[in-house]
Amino acid sequence: MAPRCGFVATLAKPGGNITGVSNQREEALQKVIEILHEVLPDARRIGILMNERNPSYRALSAAAQNACSALSLVGLPVVASVREQLGGAIAEIARQQCQAVVVVPDPVYLNERTSLQKLMQATRLPAAYGMREHVVSGGLLSYATDLANNYRSAATYVDRILKGAKPAELPVEQPTKYELIVNLKTARALAITIPKSVLLRADEVIQ
Repeated sequence: MAPRCGFVATLAKPGGNITGVSNQREEALQKVIEILHEVLPDARRIGILMNERNPSYRALSAAAQNACSALSLVGLPVVASVREQLGGAIAEIARQQCQAVVVVPDPVYLNERTSLQKLMQATRLPAAYGMREHVVSGGLLSYATDLANNYRSAATYVDRILKGAKPAELPVEQPTKYELIVNLKTARALAITIPKSVLLRADEVIQ
């Protein structure tokens, strides 16, 4: 949730009837690309898997392109908005000769993470994600807000609103905790050496 997506007027004064916890996905997505570049500095063509039906599609697309441009990378957006499009999208990423992939955080990809991981494994391309669950399923790395902590914070908003608080007057809370997850098993399978600087910053390393 963020003003740039049009859901609220400002974080401090959301207005209307929406408030809650921002996941800051645009900022986290940019950081994912930066970390992936740190791990794979020679990878110049980055496939960006996106769902164009996601309400935050335009903001996320802009964030990804800005991050790639800042690092002199070529960001190649590929769309998969439903499960049936995933196979074709991954095939297109391979056809575009991408050297690595960034999977934008999205409920469709989260729900299909097992089948998505199988498709990615077939390409042998390293993939970075915006949700830790993908890395638990075999992805290389992820950087995202702590969802469990966000849900706990959201519960306090529900409690306050049920007790009479007006959503328009409740500032949108910004995340204070982000998690970097690295899957060393996947890195070894792809013959990738994770820099020590990344491992030292990781909140969790999957062996």
